[in-house]
Amino acid sequence: MAADTTRPVEPEKLHTIADLDRIFSLQKKAYRNSPYPSYEQRIASIDKLIAMTESNEEKFIDAISADFGNRARHETIIAEIVVTLSGATLAKKNLKKWMRARGVPTPVHMLPAKSKIEPQPLGVVGIISPWNYPLQLALAPAIAALAAGNRVMIKPSELTPRLSEVLREAIAEQFDESDCAVITGGVETGQAFTETPFDHLLFTGSTAIGTRVAQAAAKNLTPVTLELGGKSPAIIDESADLEKAADSIAYGKLLNAGQTCVAPDYVLTPANQLEQTADAIAKSARTMFPEMDTTADYTSIISDRHFARLKELANEARDLGAKIVEVGSANALHPQRKMPLTLVIDPPAEAAIMQEEIFGPLLLVLPVKSRNEAIEHINDRDRPLALYWYGDDDTARDEVLQKTTSGGVTVNDALWHVAQENLPFGGVGKSGIGAYHGAAGFETFSHMKPVFYQSKFASGGLMRPPYTAKTDKVLSFVRKIL
Repeated sequence: MAADTTRPVEPEKLHTIADLDRIFSLQKKAYRNSPYPSYEQRIASIDKLIAMTESNEEKFIDAISADFGNRARHETIIAEIVVTLSGATLAKKNLKKWMRARGVPTPVHMLPAKSKIEPQPLGVVGIISPWNYPLQLALAPAIAALAAGNRVMIKPSELTPRLSEVLREAIAEQFDESDCAVITGGVETGQAFTETPFDHLLFTGSTAIGTRVAQAAAKNLTPVTLELGGKSPAIIDESADLEKAADSIAYGKLLNAGQTCVAPDYVLTPANQLEQTADAIAKSARTMFPEMDTTADYTSIISDRHFARLKELANEARDLGAKIVEVGSANALHPQRKMPLTLVIDPPAEAAIMQEEIFGPLLLVLPVKSRNEAIEHINDRDRPLALYWYGDDDTARDEVLQKTTSGGVTVNDALWHVAQENLPFGGVGKSGIGAYHGAAGFETFSHMKPVFYQSKFASGGLMRPPYTAKTDKVLSFVRKIL
């Protein structure tokens, strides 16, 4: 029932560090006993996740909304349910091909030997998922890890305790905990999770916490995939259709009230259309949310602490002279722990909002005098997780793509490269390490083991000691054919 998901989670249901260690030991043992699950076993695991997601959809929607205070139902369906099922369907369709050994060319002087890359499960994979998309960012990497033949342990965020408990129960109904389990618990359990000697650890969250996770994993030489964040730019080229660009940017910013790692953080627009750009984005927001102050379609900020941080960013920028445009009534929204779309126009460089990742419905609108200035602005900062470019000038587009580095790019829209499961998703530099989704996810959670199959007709023995004039002749021949 929906009412159950609104209750606080009972402390006795949370996992202890002893529970964490016990389940990890079970999974390590299960891996040793069956280190290479069959294609059929892996498909069965994916089917379990699909069935679990579909049968618990309403519980997930209600729990997430309760954790947020209010989360738009359709946003949860689109960004959590549909995206998860899309990834699972792609994995099922392609798994047989992904599991197949891949032949690679063998040099002429090594023939008739054969060379292959053979995907092998790593073992036990740990997944630390965030609060902003607590279902999708737990299950999407789990699907990839199970497809690759691993056991999986998921540690959700403490900020979404209701969803975490519903997910724990749903996973436990479908899986033995030796195969897949959700670990709930507080900060101490979370810290212990990062220090567990997994065979691979995936973390999604902030750069600051990601740094600590990487340091903890390094103690065990655990390889990590870090999906972080940063300040993702949206560039409006002079050739762009401003109205369409504004519609896209407004949607990308307001989905989940801006609490999205790839949400546009700031807009770079030609200086001569700064006000026009801000007006167009504001108009688009009003069209999407004509009754923002009262609608359940507009999502709340996750916690009082995050809400206070966002207000402080906006207030400081205002005090430093930035023009502030609010789309919606702050007086009506703030008591609901909601925040209007707040356009912060051309603040000074020293404003905190110019340095920190926003992660909420505040949007910087900044003027640039040229394409080169836009490129320099991006390159003077940490490499972003996403970049968005709007325009019809292919030469300008290609110049921006070639001269900037970002985790991913969507051209003439926002967010969509993340939903395209055939594209790897990941960051670069401080926005992340590694990638997953689709085939990239399968390979992230596999050891792509190189295997050299020597032929019984091999001539390698001709180059073994004792070295003679015959060895020189063989080496001379080999060097000629290289």
